[in-house]
Amino acid sequence: MSHADGDNPYLRDPPTDFEPADSLSPDEAERQAKQLSVAIREHDYSYYVDNNPLIADRVYDQLFDRLQTLEAEFDLADPDSPTNRVGGEPVDELDTVEHTAPMLSIAQSGDAEAVREFDDRTARLLRDAGFDPADIGYVCEPKFDGISIELVYENGGLARAATRGDGEEGDDVTTQARRIRAIPQRLRGNTPELLAVRGEVFMPKDGFREHNRDRVEDGKDPFANPRNATAGTIRQLDPSVVADRPLDCFVYDIMAYEAGDADTDAVDDTTDTDATGDRPATQWAERNAIESWGFHVDDLAERVNDIESAIEYRDSLLDDRDDLNYE
Repeated sequence: MSHADGDNPYLRDPPTDFEPADSLSPDEAERQAKQLSVAIREHDYSYYVDNNPLIADRVYDQLFDRLQTLEAEFDLADPDSPTNRVGGEPVDELDTVEHTAPMLSIAQSGDAEAVREFDDRTARLLRDAGFDPADIGYVCEPKFDGISIELVYENGGLARAATRGDGEEGDDVTTQARRIRAIPQRLRGNTPELLAVRGEVFMPKDGFREHNRDRVEDGKDPFANPRNATAGTIRQLDPSVVADRPLDCFVYDIMAYEAGDADTDAVDDTTDTDATGDRPATQWAERNAIESWGFHVDDLAERVNDIESAIEYRDSLLDDRDDLNYE
């Protein structure tokens, strides 16, 4: 579902026979630039997140070039502009920033009995806290082999991005994250005043293979694996390098949420909304909210009722592992 204005002429079958920029008044140029910016963000979402492009690549390039022209000729600088996804000035070093909440490492085990023991411990803790363990299910999703990232949004706009680092502090990679098209610069729909989410930046297998072919053709050494390629890209001091590499990002967790005055709807345990402005109450509700804000989520996630179903999910995923487009 599109969150852009249906009257925007650049959403579907957009015209590309633009008048010369110097024939526009400043007001006309600003209005057209705003329409183009909104439409291009929608096309980015449709292509990189929803996997359902609305227009051909050639038409997208024409819209993008027009927006760049208007911004340059009429001094219409906008930090949220889609044109900020390309280029950028290199920096001397990456600053260190504190996370909104600790980014803990994820415990793991390949042993089914260890997973059942975890379920037993969880049930005991729930009973001690006054909950009925029978009412608690699990959200299952693949574990991605990429680079953990925190994305912080203020009033719906991307304000900061940071690597996991030591869990308390990480490298500030805001400029680099703005070049990853699956990471929205501005969220969709109703949003909290402050939102911090955790995701995993990765390089899809098909993009990795193509990028390595290009490197070899250019006389460069290929990357050893997608994770190394991702790690070597997200910390690049030159953001234009990030823009040229096929990075993606799945988001799966809310780290911080402050409704403030900006939030008017919160996503409940299905897909509906209410007007409380509260943080989503369950992990599944968080996933639905994350998806509604325009983040890329993995569609293999499932909600199950017990630990045996979770183990069956793991086994099924392992059988299909080689067919996935990520590690």
